[in-house]
Amino acid sequence: MERPFPTVAVVGLGTMGAGVAVAVAKSGRRVIGIEATEDSAARALARIEEATARAVERERLTAEERAGLLDRISVGHELAAAAGADLVIEEVPEQLELKREVFAELDRICPETTVLATGTTALSVTRIAAATTRPERVLGLHFFNPVHGMKLVEVVRTVLTSPRTAEDASAFARDLGKEPVAAGDRAGFVVNGLLFAYLNQAAAMFESRYASREDIDAAMRLGCGLPMGPLALLDLIGVDTAHTVLEAMYEQSRDRLHAPAPILGQLVSAGLLGRKSGRGFYTYESPGSSRVVDAATGPALSRVPGREVRTVGVCGSGTMAVGIAEVFAKAGYPVLLAARGPEKAENAKAQLEKSLKRAVSRGRMSAEQRDTALALVTPVGGYSGLAGVDLVVEAIAEDLEAKRELFAALDKVVGPGAVLATTTSSLPVISCATATSRPRDVIGMHFFNPAPAMRLVEVVSTVLTAPDVTATVLELTAEVGKHPVECGDRAGFIVNALLFPYLNDAVRMLQEHYATVDDIDTAMKLGCGYPMGPFELLDVVGLDVSLTIEQVLHQEFREPGLAAAPLLEHLVAAGCLGRKSGRGFRDHTRR
Repeated sequence: MERPFPTVAVVGLGTMGAGVAVAVAKSGRRVIGIEATEDSAARALARIEEATARAVERERLTAEERAGLLDRISVGHELAAAAGADLVIEEVPEQLELKREVFAELDRICPETTVLATGTTALSVTRIAAATTRPERVLGLHFFNPVHGMKLVEVVRTVLTSPRTAEDASAFARDLGKEPVAAGDRAGFVVNGLLFAYLNQAAAMFESRYASREDIDAAMRLGCGLPMGPLALLDLIGVDTAHTVLEAMYEQSRDRLHAPAPILGQLVSAGLLGRKSGRGFYTYESPGSSRVVDAATGPALSRVPGREVRTVGVCGSGTMAVGIAEVFAKAGYPVLLAARGPEKAENAKAQLEKSLKRAVSRGRMSAEQRDTALALVTPVGGYSGLAGVDLVVEAIAEDLEAKRELFAALDKVVGPGAVLATTTSSLPVISCATATSRPRDVIGMHFFNPAPAMRLVEVVSTVLTAPDVTATVLELTAEVGKHPVECGDRAGFIVNALLFPYLNDAVRMLQEHYATVDDIDTAMKLGCGYPMGPFELLDVVGLDVSLTIEQVLHQEFREPGLAAAPLLEHLVAAGCLGRKSGRGFRDHTRR
């Protein structure tokens, strides 16, 4: 098949436009670069020459390839030059009226066969297309920055874009070595539509002083495996850009979760735009620098002296309980692994032994270290044997009444001064605390699964938790090799409160037939560097677990936008729970 668009014009040669021009020229196509003035055209050409010279230094290009690439790029300041192009890609600043003016002029200048594409990240492609007499040949081509490193291109169709135009644009993207995903014309498209709502909620979480910026960022990196925390990412993207995208999303959706958090507008008004201005949520060494100069170097630990912890009790016999017992035993703490009966306790100890054997076989610990850790764990049938421990960690099923019953029992058994911790991921810690006569001694200690491997622990203080109890758990968590983040007792804590609305938004996007499961997963992995797409993650977590967390979040915050997507409810009702049932958003029985 003939390669689509042998000659491409790029209008606007800033960072993104210059990157697009180089990528297109690298594919062997002729590129017509167009800037607003003669001076800006000269500066743009100099930027392209510098960027390609760096690519040679970094061995992404050979000197010969660079010379050929530069020969195929011409740069000028006359928009009329676009008349010689088969495809025009617009990359001017993110202002609707400016883009409409450019498209109206391009429509007048270019032959009727020329395809016009906008690189907008959030504005309405339909409204831009309406400035032309050829809306069937107008679409969005949303590249990601840096263009040379990011494989994703969102191909954005309006209701008037012809199928042939969209097909040719996708083929063009593939020919550049990119991965196109199909998207409809709504604010944010796929990636920004999911990403910016999450970033907005993180900004609001910080603004409410629920958690520190370092703890919010660490929680999402360590708890979800994300390449950057949300506040650091806002600084990288630009706080002004985020504010613009969210304003466009809110204008279309009227969802309050898309209304920019007030702190974003305040930072923009103050000129604190992130890395490019030298200060945003963090302060940087200089404008454009990535080096933070005012961040804490590690977890913020309380200055209040903690209580002494010599022995630990773990309640439960499931995967999480066994994993937590392993964490403490490997750190040298004697552990009583308590289950409802002797048989369950012995089985839990057997599971622990298997886990330690696997660690030895994988070279993560020596046989001697395994034997030492195993000897520190004593299985206990029933909870009366926990009388002398200094810390009890409850890790039974996620059922509030069962947890309250257990805490009431522990209150009668465990000695005064002991810390009582729950590993709940979504239930209110205060409800566990009020089942006891000592709510000051109760705290949340949310480990992530698998506990031996995951570094994050959310330390959740209630309004009644004593400061020295918080200090004890923060210090102990760091001592056993985990990274504690401190937050208050509200639904979802940090990670789930930010993660599950994003997952729910992805389900809504699918439910509305906006994009496919595969395209949404591909977009988030390639566009954001996420280790898993939202539907892959939902199938791993379990759709029933996800639905429960969504319902808890909605019940707590009462935001209409947090209501669980009906599609998620329907799949759970049908028994499609993800990998554990063989079918969720994908069919796992055929793999």
